[in-house]
Amino acid sequence: MTVSLYDTTLRDGAQMEGISLSVEDKLRIAHKLDELGVHFIEGGFPAANPKDIEFFQRMQDVKLGNAKLVAFGSTRRAGADPAKDPTLNVLATAGTDYVTIVGKAHDLHVRAVLETSYEENLAMLGDSVRFLKSKGKGVFLDAEHFFDGFLSDQDYALSCLRSAVNNGVDGLVLCDTNGGTLTSTLLETIEIVQHAFPNTPLGIHCHNDADVAVANSLAAVEYGVTQVQACINGYGERCGNANMASVIANLKLKMNEDVVTDHQLANLTEICHFVSEVANMSPWPQQPYVGASAFAHKAGYHTDGVIKVSNAYQHVEPDLVGNQRRMLVSELGGSRGLLDKIAEIGIDYPVSREEARALTEKVKDSEARGYQYEGADGSFEMLVRRTLPGYRPPFHLDDFWVVLRRSDKSIEVDDNKEMQAEAMVKLRIFAPGDPDGRVMQTAADGDGPVNALDAAVRKALGEYHSGIGEVRLTDYKVRVVDSSAGTGASVRVLVECADEVDRWQCVGASTDIIEASWLALADAYEWWMLRHPA
Repeated sequence: MTVSLYDTTLRDGAQMEGISLSVEDKLRIAHKLDELGVHFIEGGFPAANPKDIEFFQRMQDVKLGNAKLVAFGSTRRAGADPAKDPTLNVLATAGTDYVTIVGKAHDLHVRAVLETSYEENLAMLGDSVRFLKSKGKGVFLDAEHFFDGFLSDQDYALSCLRSAVNNGVDGLVLCDTNGGTLTSTLLETIEIVQHAFPNTPLGIHCHNDADVAVANSLAAVEYGVTQVQACINGYGERCGNANMASVIANLKLKMNEDVVTDHQLANLTEICHFVSEVANMSPWPQQPYVGASAFAHKAGYHTDGVIKVSNAYQHVEPDLVGNQRRMLVSELGGSRGLLDKIAEIGIDYPVSREEARALTEKVKDSEARGYQYEGADGSFEMLVRRTLPGYRPPFHLDDFWVVLRRSDKSIEVDDNKEMQAEAMVKLRIFAPGDPDGRVMQTAADGDGPVNALDAAVRKALGEYHSGIGEVRLTDYKVRVVDSSAGTGASVRVLVECADEVDRWQCVGASTDIIEASWLALADAYEWWMLRHPA
């Protein structure tokens, strides 16, 4: 049995809340899906909107190496002549070898949504398949709401499939459109369909509303289904579709289905992150196989075990899917895991077990005060370096003042002014051979106290290192550590910075949000300056 991967990220996945793909986005994702080795890429409906029209036009000049592009649309309209139906004619001229049509297989939808007769729906299915086959197309039928329709009226649901089969359909795709079918029911239904149509290839299309889309897809393959439809990162309407990344990894690593090459599998994490970046969606850290936390270890006995035997707490080796093992530093961790983390971040110093235990206690104390290092490797590195013999920081903030001002708002719109802030800093910069350091005093305005403080510090550091301007603040998060303390609660500030090469995260904690922000920013600048000495 050969299993084919049918990716519908560009159509079904794009229906997810918060996703809006441009033509360029769709083209870039299509290239990545082809690199991944999927067999079919569903590009959308070629006449749904100007973007999809342009996408299919431009794809005619693209030579895919692995995948075949598929155009998606519906059956003919009720009462229409298939030769004159606009949807079918668009599909026939979309420039693709394959088309997928969606048709109703649930009596409720025929009656209440299409508002037509059961007989006319059967004719719509058969006519549409026959017309597209006459145009030389490979045709898949997405039998929409099939499992719900099967429970409602088994005979009618099967008659819908039969209408397509009798007119030459190349594959029947059974769709759990509402995503609520459990695995046992799904398999019982598939078995009946197989007996009814033993010579017709079956596909599976699962939504994730009951959180079983991947499990259902894999179980369907075990039962003989030969096409799996899914979306990268599980994108899709409502709760999403079956996650193509998990489908691929499980088929390849758990079920010995050679759906992609080893090299393509090793690019899985990179491609999933690429798609999330293009779609402007934050990657889900806990996503199986490809998430940042998929192979992250926090508890002390976990870190100790996985260092000794990699599969002690990992079901596969992370490099198989292009991911990597991570040791998280927290109060739950032990000294062994901390030593491994020190080696991971590249500190070449023989830290003893006793020193590691002391560092572990320091981490626990810091986290009790609101710090959290598992998402802030930059601050953890600075914590370690500051304990090493002979370490000297490149700068020290001696003092700072922040002044806030806000002019009275008048009823005139033109006089409406925002809150402004001015920060003054006294920074001591330690150049080589200068044990006392050089004091710099600068001031800067900003849109708020943290922005003003950042601008003033950058101005001072810029006198010493002009390259500091390369550092960009790419993310800034504030979390209240103990909400029960009200406005007196400690806050944790997490910043992410980047330059043209690196990206790093740092953390600060204090009962004062400005001080917490400074502590995080100071770690970020110190981390960068250690790698870029003036």
